[in-house]
Amino acid sequence: MEKGEKMKVSQALKNRKSTRAFLDKDVPQELVIGILDSARHAPSGVNTQPWDVAVVTGQKKLSLQQKIEGAFREGVQGKMEYQYYPLQWKDPYKTRRFECGIQLYGALGIEREEKARRLEQWAANFRAFDAPVMLFFFMDPGMETGSYMDYGMFLQSIMLVAVEQGLATCPQAALGEYPEIVKTELGYPQELILLGGMALGFEDTEHPVNSYRTPREPVKHFTRFFD
Repeated sequence: MEKGEKMKVSQALKNRKSTRAFLDKDVPQELVIGILDSARHAPSGVNTQPWDVAVVTGQKKLSLQQKIEGAFREGVQGKMEYQYYPLQWKDPYKTRRFECGIQLYGALGIEREEKARRLEQWAANFRAFDAPVMLFFFMDPGMETGSYMDYGMFLQSIMLVAVEQGLATCPQAALGEYPEIVKTELGYPQELILLGGMALGFEDTEHPVNSYRTPREPVKHFTRFFD
């Protein structure tokens, strides 16, 4: 893209990916505020705007991720506050999930039997893959299913604006697996729902984990036209 040229939304959609390795480079708070300032224009049913965002950086991030990762390594079973994935997988979703994992571990050169290396890669989730910014997303427990849909549009807005600003992201359900720890450490009421989190920073373009892209189904596979 030429210098000074504005990125199109369609280009940002194609450029966005789940980034799992970041540069050791701080993201200015003003840039984060600017991204959220744009994302706040996302739609929501009857303008409820159900989002509540925590931006965690620096020493607070280090302290929090140590507690989350520590719980994981001690064998404490994480549990989200809502059911994100199906209890029983079926195709085509089961196959897509399997192939996604194959791509991830394949890019890292981790074989199926290398359980220790797989564990280390999973543990990186709880450090937001060492991105300088860790975002957490909370919601009032009185809100219902429609607000989860609204929140999805808000999260996508954050990720697209981040691409426009030269930043990378990874939306993470894993950051919602230890809600009690997160809410206690950040001083949030326990009754709030922790939906998950997001890594935000500058992509390490040379890291092999960022070298692959998961495929997307063509339009004809998921669309019916009626005239």
